[in-house]
Amino acid sequence: MAKAKKETITVQDFSKYIRWFWVVFLGGILSIILVFLLASWGVFGEMPDHTVLENPKTNLATEILSSDGQTLGKFYFNDNRTPVGYNELPQYLVNALIATEDARFKDHSGIDARGTLRALVTLGSGGGASTISQQLAKQLFHGEGSKNIVERVLQKVKEWIIAIRLERQYTKEEIIAQYFNIYDFLNNADGIRSASRIYFGKEPIELDLKESAMLVGMFKNSSLFNPRKRVELTKTRRNVVLAQMEKYDFIDQKVKDSLQKTDLDLNYSPESHREGIATYFRGYLDGFMKDWIKTNPKPDGTKYNLYNDGLKIYTTIDSRMQKHAEDAVQQHMPRLQAEFFNQNNLKKNPTAPFLDLDKSEVASLLRRGMKQSERWRHLKYDLKKSDKEIEASFETPSEMTVFAWEDGRASEIDTIMKPIDSMRYYKSFLRTGMMSMDPQTGHVKAWVGGMNYRHFQYDMVNQGKRQVGSTFKPFVYTAAMDQLHLSPCYELPDVPFCIEANKYGNPEEWCPKNSNGDSDYGGTRTLKNALANSVNTITAQLIDKVGPQTVIDLVRKLGVESDIPAVPSIALGTPDISVYEMVGAYSAFANQGVYTKPVMVTTIADKNGTILYQFKPETRDVLSAETAYVTVKLMEGVTQSGSGARLRGRGRDSYRSDFRKAVTGYPYDFKNAIAGKTGTTQNQSDGWFMGMVPNLVTGVWVGGEDRSVHFPNITYGQGATMALPIWGVYMQNCYADKHLDVSKANFEKPKNLSINVDCSKVDTDSDSDSDQEEDNTPHDLDF
Repeated sequence: MAKAKKETITVQDFSKYIRWFWVVFLGGILSIILVFLLASWGVFGEMPDHTVLENPKTNLATEILSSDGQTLGKFYFNDNRTPVGYNELPQYLVNALIATEDARFKDHSGIDARGTLRALVTLGSGGGASTISQQLAKQLFHGEGSKNIVERVLQKVKEWIIAIRLERQYTKEEIIAQYFNIYDFLNNADGIRSASRIYFGKEPIELDLKESAMLVGMFKNSSLFNPRKRVELTKTRRNVVLAQMEKYDFIDQKVKDSLQKTDLDLNYSPESHREGIATYFRGYLDGFMKDWIKTNPKPDGTKYNLYNDGLKIYTTIDSRMQKHAEDAVQQHMPRLQAEFFNQNNLKKNPTAPFLDLDKSEVASLLRRGMKQSERWRHLKYDLKKSDKEIEASFETPSEMTVFAWEDGRASEIDTIMKPIDSMRYYKSFLRTGMMSMDPQTGHVKAWVGGMNYRHFQYDMVNQGKRQVGSTFKPFVYTAAMDQLHLSPCYELPDVPFCIEANKYGNPEEWCPKNSNGDSDYGGTRTLKNALANSVNTITAQLIDKVGPQTVIDLVRKLGVESDIPAVPSIALGTPDISVYEMVGAYSAFANQGVYTKPVMVTTIADKNGTILYQFKPETRDVLSAETAYVTVKLMEGVTQSGSGARLRGRGRDSYRSDFRKAVTGYPYDFKNAIAGKTGTTQNQSDGWFMGMVPNLVTGVWVGGEDRSVHFPNITYGQGATMALPIWGVYMQNCYADKHLDVSKANFEKPKNLSINVDCSKVDTDSDSDSDQEEDNTPHDLDF
């Protein structure tokens, strides 16, 4: 019998593979742990410690706040960012973010394990795994990811570590708020507050569901989903966010379907230094703050940065009154400008817009303007061009965008024009300045330095100073009444009057004439009647009685710092004074003789709310309450029967209704107590109106950049036509605004009034129905 073969069974030894598996697995785990440890220790680059996490470095814009709590504007270089708290975010916005970016945000501690595993398995095709905390870490501390795979992995490790630390440092609500505050939504919309204001013209808490969805959709890529450039793409992305909200039960399908059919409905409201509300005031405030920063360092000795440190400036400007003031300017100026263009076209005036100049004088004026321009400065000093090359460039047509009034509104026109012609074009526009102030507190409520800050940046409230015309006369009358204790009913002869040469430093005899020449002399006039009708000869007699220096001393006490020569002609308003100074000076009359220096800033605080500055009111007694009240009663006569009577709907029959509607917007039909004074300077170069009610004093100036730019006659060139309508529209708007408390009461009468202010028994009525302008200009119409 044969022997069976013996089978040999070989058992394969897997132990070494198992050992290697565990070595590799554990080594990998340890390597990952080591990488995380090394990263946390800063081996791969500096990591933020807890102090940095508590106060992450972000550039914060300085915010300018109105007295009624509205944002007037901001100071910033690159980051227009003002942070908001979680409680200032609508729930729609928070839900949209969680549904779209991190559905398990409330359940993890910075790292979403399920999301990370899914991303590893699908290699990212199933969606990313970055949590809101990780994205915040990325935004705060290293920005965009590197394209180098090794560096990107290390960045991701840092994100994870920082995200966990953020979760330990902050609540979930604080992380969400920081995430919204840090993101750049483009178009100067840094952070959610700027984004909601710029894209929808509202505060974040006011955002509705579809607006919230659009802004959250931009988190994916704001450059790609830019609502101003890619409307349909942005709308599609918004609809994805709405779908995500429906998926996670934040909204139902019916709401989702209805909103997905709607448009974006943007209300684009750009926030830049040259746009928005109170632009000229913000220009003034920029200089004010830079001066303040020089003398008010931080506790550590360093200087505050106006554009990055997130200061808050609380101002006296009332946003509602500011809007009413700007609307009044925008309503009146295009109508006035249209008439100016009509009267100063090249057919009627070959040197338009200039009057009283020949062609050589115009050429000289334009050459001076050329050398003072920014274009000349840039070519001369930055590009080192010769004068000949620069002059040639002014004669070379180029593309430009210029200002224009179109359909009664400020607009811009793209055109091709020689720079020298554009200079002439811009000089043809009439300018304006307006300021409104509470006389008791000194708080400036509205400040309009021009028509359009983008194109006319010179501020005619504070920078510009122009001849004030007859608005100076109340100072002369006040000085006379204060020094000589005259009554408004005191009478003087209405006759030609001269002050001899050298009496007050005037080299020649000074003999001012009334506006109607020699045809309107005779009899006597009370001071009240004389001021109401702006009679030059009466004013000349008064300054002769008290002397120019007495008037100057009074004006100095009333806050006017401009140079005023001690000569008799100042009585008719020859000095150049700013709107700012005039409003401050007039305010003392409405404040019972107490001058209060105009106040624009009440408080400055740092980003944490710590008060850095609080204003202290500057006041001084200048006049007795009685003298101030008598002056006010004198100026009430101006609006009752004088050159300001148009505010009452009065005036000569020759004052045509079509003229009222086309240019001035008359009548206004005010019934309340108003004290005021019109002013018109030589050849109608400057038109003024100063108007007062008990708790508001407002000054308006209108004129050309150059004194040779003016209306050819007094019909349109007087203060009652150029400036008074702005005051009228502004006050109509203020009275119609039920949220404001602009007084309609009478001016407060002193308890012991010893001076008679009722001149009805002695007042002549020679000009009682006249609303004619005044001053030392020959007038061709009795207006």
